[in-house]
Amino acid sequence: MSATTSEHDLFEAPDASDFAFTRRAWVDAAPARVYDLVSNVSAIGRWSPNATDVTFDQGAGPRVGAWFSGRNQKDGRQWTTRSQVVRADPGDAFTFVVGGAEDGIVQWSWTFHPQGRGTVVEQSWQLLRLDPVLGTTRADLDALRDYMTNSVEATLISLAQWITEE
Repeated sequence: MSATTSEHDLFEAPDASDFAFTRRAWVDAAPARVYDLVSNVSAIGRWSPNATDVTFDQGAGPRVGAWFSGRNQKDGRQWTTRSQVVRADPGDAFTFVVGGAEDGIVQWSWTFHPQGRGTVVEQSWQLLRLDPVLGTTRADLDALRDYMTNSVEATLISLAQWITEE
């Protein structure tokens, strides 16, 4: 063991690729309609339990390279994030990276698959790199992933209900 590596480091050094998940829900709308709703980031607050006041930068929209800001909340704390769209395929997929494509921390992906008269919506979350702002131990990152999994499940349920009631 080197002087810079402790026994603790050998067991606790998490790998960002360990922190990812995908959840699915069927919604009663065509893929193009669901894409339009999801890619309109200002609407995310309608169904997300954590994101509010999400807006594209002046003159930007749901296209690759576009930036947007959003306010988030968790455990009584609030913060603003900057995200960049990295995929925008109408009716198929919408993906953005918190922190931007070059040095992002988390990637959020939405894909849309026709099924019957509706769409199976997949929402994925993937940690791209470790950053102390998200946690410093495996337990912190496990807790964050679990929290985000619950958030995504709530988001998909709310999206499906919102589409049904519209």
